[in-house]
Amino acid sequence: MSSTALAASETTGIPAPASSAPSDAELAGAACAIGEEQFLPGDYYYCLGTQSYGLQHYGQAQKFFATAASWASKPAQYVLGIMALDGDHQPANRPLAAAWLALASERPQSDFAAASATLDASLTPAERKATDQLLARMRPTYGDATAAVRAEKRYEQGMARLAHLTGPGGHYCMAGITTPADPSMASNPEQCPPIQMMTKAIDQAAVKVFEGWSGHVTVGPLQQVNGVPATHNPG
Repeated sequence: MSSTALAASETTGIPAPASSAPSDAELAGAACAIGEEQFLPGDYYYCLGTQSYGLQHYGQAQKFFATAASWASKPAQYVLGIMALDGDHQPANRPLAAAWLALASERPQSDFAAASATLDASLTPAERKATDQLLARMRPTYGDATAAVRAEKRYEQGMARLAHLTGPGGHYCMAGITTPADPSMASNPEQCPPIQMMTKAIDQAAVKVFEGWSGHVTVGPLQQVNGVPATHNPG
């Protein structure tokens, strides 16, 4: 199957949150910044998964999606569910698909709730039992109670390190995104985006990663008060 794994297949009867599936070329062209891993690994590994899928490295893509899922990436959990449901480069497995979709839709008002409910309603008693058994094993790794808490801790640690690197007037180069055009200028931090811009960009990405999860608190802009070194304040 082509990249329809990244949007629900019409043949499954599962409603898709995306309007259409991206092409393999679009997926392969995903720009994944390795520097994001220290802040939002779920977002970073999901990007690697889509990129690998577009390059038709399906086994590698599945591993990246699973890693992203362990960092609370709901899109990754959804994709893994649709791949299992459709038998996309793997044996079709409805209980596994239902388990992944249940995890993907565990947050209030989830975009993936309709897909999960549709599949859940079609399960046989045996499939439902198998799904429950899988969820019991998967939740300790992929459920928000563990994965989102772990991801939030990584985000907070990354932002704390960022705060200690420079004050509000400084600059920050994120590996994979902000590389100066002139290699001779690579050691000049002023060639990189302002720290405030990078902080805002990371926070905006974090809002998407943690959307619907009540435990997330954005870090907010760097502030400096009465000559005290800048720190990040939860906001």
